[in-house]
Amino acid sequence: MSIQLRFILTYISIVFVFIILLFLSGFLIFFSITGDADFVRKLYSHSYEYKLLTPEEENAFLDLKLLSEEKPEQLLRPETVKKYEFENIDIVIQKNTEVVYASESIKGENLRKYLPKHQKSKGNHSYQQDMLRIGKQYFTYINLDFPFLNQEKGSIYVLRKISPYVGIINRIFPFLIFLLLILVIVIIGFLNYLVSRSIIKPIRELKEAAEKIKQGDLHFEISANSKDEIGELTQAFEEMRQKLKSSVELQIQYEDNRKQLLSSISHDLRTPITSIVGYVEGIQDGVANTPDKLSKYLLTISTKAKDMNALIDELFLFSKLDLHEIPFVFKKLNISAFMESYVQELQFEMSEHDIDVLFSNDSLTTLYAKADAEQLRRVLINLTTNSIKFMDKERRRIDIVLSATESELIIEVKDNGAGISSEALAHIFDRFYRAEQSRNSNTGGSGLGLAIAKQIVERHGGDIWALSKLGEGTSIFFSLQKMNENGDTHEEDIVN
Repeated sequence: MSIQLRFILTYISIVFVFIILLFLSGFLIFFSITGDADFVRKLYSHSYEYKLLTPEEENAFLDLKLLSEEKPEQLLRPETVKKYEFENIDIVIQKNTEVVYASESIKGENLRKYLPKHQKSKGNHSYQQDMLRIGKQYFTYINLDFPFLNQEKGSIYVLRKISPYVGIINRIFPFLIFLLLILVIVIIGFLNYLVSRSIIKPIRELKEAAEKIKQGDLHFEISANSKDEIGELTQAFEEMRQKLKSSVELQIQYEDNRKQLLSSISHDLRTPITSIVGYVEGIQDGVANTPDKLSKYLLTISTKAKDMNALIDELFLFSKLDLHEIPFVFKKLNISAFMESYVQELQFEMSEHDIDVLFSNDSLTTLYAKADAEQLRRVLINLTTNSIKFMDKERRRIDIVLSATESELIIEVKDNGAGISSEALAHIFDRFYRAEQSRNSNTGGSGLGLAIAKQIVERHGGDIWALSKLGEGTSIFFSLQKMNENGDTHEEDIVN
């Protein structure tokens, strides 16, 4: 549920609750005024504040009041009092503390127990309005105190039946209004708490997470517990933290790689330079005192210088590939013909070194790929050169195999050399890595050949991997995106 919808529902709930409470208030006010609620039978007994008399009450009261002033003794005669009774109007006449007349509907009750005492302070012919309960029934009444001719105390009660609810409402109405206001405040506050808790808590967690990131702490996790906008924000924040952490770790890795690169370059340059310096000093000191020895020294110096130059060239190439500064020209390339041409050249070159080179095309059709021919040739040269370095058999052999899947071309360069251990196999495409860790000059190489091949293959949108067994040889595979004769590929176009 979105926050916007949550707020809408919250405010609708508030309005709904307020309408219900307002309706309830109106209900209470209505029955407070009309007293029309006969279904309530028994509640509390409370005094009744002033209410307007009904016409029947007023007529009966005024007639009885006039009679008490002119002929009070007539009030002791039941037939006289009875004619002033109306529907729902009851009359009680009291002399001193004795009830001398009571309407039929209340005659059986112990009226003395319920009737108020004579009002002494207000004098003769004083009256009051109030509410009383007789048995289970509530009444409003107007009471008149008067003296009989012999100065005995008399009282007239004109009673009207009412709902017991009326008295209660009149008594507790201010309290109910106050209670309703408190209830509205509490309900709105509670609803606001429910909504704000689902918003404020995750925002506070986001703030704490931001403080941790500010302090450089990225080793924590923040989880989204909802599917609303706050949850989406939390998820986005967590993804940002993960990417930032990966970026920092990558930066640290780059720094470590830079240090390793400098160390490897220093090592690979120091060895030939040290050798060159030694031979130069030998010449200067007269150690090379014969033409043959001098020629040998100079040849060694030249070889070491060429090795350094090759290392620098490969390092420069690797850096330019890493920075994407070398442009790739991707064209539709007949891989079948390209591989056959390259293998023929390699066979001619390797024949001088007694190395057999064999080529097989597992596909019976002509295969095409979107590739840069020059860079692809560099990959093949690096792979075959790497194979030649580690050949230890009497009969040396390189097999190059071209095969195809539905969407890819796969080229395999296989040798029968010494093989690579499983521990070293995972690192052979790392720059400056050599499976022969002693960096023996007999094997040569800079340790960049396979790393360069990997970069070129990946720029073609392919993958490169290796399989090897110690003592049996190594196979290096790489894939290219396959094209049909119309030039369409099964993947998206390669981004240069």
